[in-house]
Amino acid sequence: MTKFIALLRGINVGGKRKVLMADLKTLFSNLGYSNCITYIQSGNIIFDSNDKKENSQLAATIQKAIFDHYQFEVPVMVRNLNEWKQTIEKNPFFKNSDISIDRLHLTLLDKNPEEEQIKKLNTIGFGADKFVNIGQDIFICCEGKYSDSKLTNTLFEKKLACQATTRNWKTVLKLSELGEE
Repeated sequence: MTKFIALLRGINVGGKRKVLMADLKTLFSNLGYSNCITYIQSGNIIFDSNDKKENSQLAATIQKAIFDHYQFEVPVMVRNLNEWKQTIEKNPFFKNSDISIDRLHLTLLDKNPEEEQIKKLNTIGFGADKFVNIGQDIFICCEGKYSDSKLTNTLFEKKLACQATTRNWKTVLKLSELGEE
C-alpha cells in the first residue's frame, strides 16, 4: 500500500467548481482508494492505493472521475508521500532560516518542463519574487503576498506548456504531517 497526495486545482474558488470534501472522499473511495483524508476546502487529499500506475496515470484517472461526476475539468497533480518529503527537502528557500515560511510556496507541475523553456522563463524579471525549478517542482519565495506575485499558475502553464497548481508552504508541511498519521 502506498500513500499519495493529490492536489486539485481551482475547486471551490469564488463559488465555482464546487466540490464538497465529503463527496471527494466518496469519489476516491469509489475509485478503490482507502484511508482518504482531505485538508481544507481547496482540493488536497491524502489516500492509500495498491495501484502501481505512474503518478500521471493516477492523476488522469482522478481527473476523469471528477469530470464524469461533476461535468467540469479539474487539473490534478499526484505525488507519493516519499516524493512529497523529498520535495520538502529540496526547497532551497526553506533551508534559509532568515526567510519566513509565510513567503514560501510550491507549484507542482504535471510534467518536467523543457530546459529551454526554463531558461526563457529565467530571463523575465519578477521583481523581488524568486523561483527555483527542480524537476516537476517550482519553489517560490515572495517578497510580499503571493496574491500580488506574477509567479502564478497561469504564467507557469503558459511559459512551460504544462498544468500547474500552487500551495503555500504551511499547507505543504501540513499535508506531509497528515500523510504520516
